[in-house]
Amino acid sequence: MSLKRVVVTGLGALTPVGNTAEETWTNLLAGKSGAGPITRFDASLFKTHFACEVKDFSPNDLLDRKEARRMDRFTQFGMVVADEAIADSGLDFEKENPDRIGVIWGSGIGGIDTFFEQVKGFVDNDLTPRFNPFLIPMMISDITPGRISMKHGLRGPNYTTVSACASSTNALIDAFNL
Repeated sequence: MSLKRVVVTGLGALTPVGNTAEETWTNLLAGKSGAGPITRFDASLFKTHFACEVKDFSPNDLLDRKEARRMDRFTQFGMVVADEAIADSGLDFEKENPDRIGVIWGSGIGGIDTFFEQVKGFVDNDLTPRFNPFLIPMMISDITPGRISMKHGLRGPNYTTVSACASSTNALIDAFNL
């Protein structure tokens, strides 16, 4: 049996301690914490009032405004970190066979922000079923690798592994086994 090697060619990060891989690494080395008061929703009814949220993220700074409106926040995050990792890699996809480059993504859940917004809108608006026509594409977990693949013209394997906290590890294993 011959051993395969895994090579990380580029890094991208959007975390509670930094909005780029470099900023995240610098802040980790400095011992900075990403924990703070919950700001994304009213947490007053919960026992816990702190979390590790991504801070100062504006999709319009990094994505086409129209496209960003059609993406859940988790997909916006994915697009931004993929772009950073691709740029960091130095790979030129124009010189590569797009059928041999894929995107295997790991996510514990898809567009939960979109789900909450749509349910809240349904309940707050007399239970009349009015939903965003992009509800399903914004929610499904494999929309992120699909959008990354389309943006970069990649035609290799493209899917998401969903296995709770192990999702990203399983995505790496799946990619390794291709």
